[in-house]
Amino acid sequence: MTAEFSPLLTEIRKLIKSSGPMPVWRYMELCLMHPQHGYYVSRDPLGREGDFTTAPEVSQMFGELLGLWAASVWRAIGSPPILRLVELGPGRGTMMADALRALRVLPPLYQSLTIHMVEVNPVLREKQRATLSGVRNITWHDSIDDIVEGPAVIFANEYFDVLPIHQMVKRETGWHERVVDLDANGKLVFGAAAEPTPRFEVLLPPLVRAAPPGAVFEWRPDTEIMKIATRVRDQDGAALIIDYGHMRSDAGDTFQAIARHSFTDPLKNPGQADVTAHVDFQALARAAEDLGARVHGPVTQGDFLKRLGIESRAATLMAKATHEVSADISGALKRLTEPGRGGMGSMFKVLGVSQP
Repeated sequence: MTAEFSPLLTEIRKLIKSSGPMPVWRYMELCLMHPQHGYYVSRDPLGREGDFTTAPEVSQMFGELLGLWAASVWRAIGSPPILRLVELGPGRGTMMADALRALRVLPPLYQSLTIHMVEVNPVLREKQRATLSGVRNITWHDSIDDIVEGPAVIFANEYFDVLPIHQMVKRETGWHERVVDLDANGKLVFGAAAEPTPRFEVLLPPLVRAAPPGAVFEWRPDTEIMKIATRVRDQDGAALIIDYGHMRSDAGDTFQAIARHSFTDPLKNPGQADVTAHVDFQALARAAEDLGARVHGPVTQGDFLKRLGIESRAATLMAKATHEVSADISGALKRLTEPGRGGMGSMFKVLGVSQP
């Protein structure tokens, strides 16, 4: 259960009373990154004891295959003498550890690697240090901007879904920014800015322009995808973005909160639950292409992992395992690749961004 009292709730109420309703993006930013009470600055949210489980925590196969994907990129860009292997929001370091284990089979590449972890959570940084304690040439950064120039492979697994979203609500008068306000009892509620945003409709994707009143449209600033696309465009390499989301830009409210592996009200107990929203992969691809990078996909995670050979890898692991461990491997394979309830195969998408 989340805590019944949220210290951040008191602060948000004060801000709304003094400055008026706050945009959804600001509320989300405070929930996740408030210096004292933000969800991502003070805890380890992963695994059975946390609030959610990511693909690297499901099986070693996920990180191993991403490591081999990095090796294929290294060869495709001419096997440079130094390759920066970058992970944005690296969790406990599990995926990087698994990727590096797979890359040991290529000593020339393994010797060329410098490892760069972009992480702002001090609790998770310490867990990453423990997981990767035997790894040399590893550096932690607050931002991708801080990483030294040169060819790079960048991983962003479940990174974009926690970047704050703007939400717009359609009214008869136009598109109004969606806000978080207080009702008469001091409870947080959704509302809309009094005035519409001028000419917002000209920025909308074609599918959204005909949306009915009451429709919600979400968008994220292009800042992070621009940093990634510019980096690989100018300095060679490629990036892999893996997240849950949709292939086409469309209307819909996906703002949600997860605590103890269950959905909860995103306006209840701010700072005590993980607040996220689906990733618009068409918008990411469009922003990267507009900057002159090359885009690959998106494809579903299930298709991507199968193309990389996850079924063969699972068979190899199962051949050497006990019956019980084999069952675990089979279950992990299904969770990572299959669609439907409990599966990540179709909900999660994969987008590649590379130098042209």
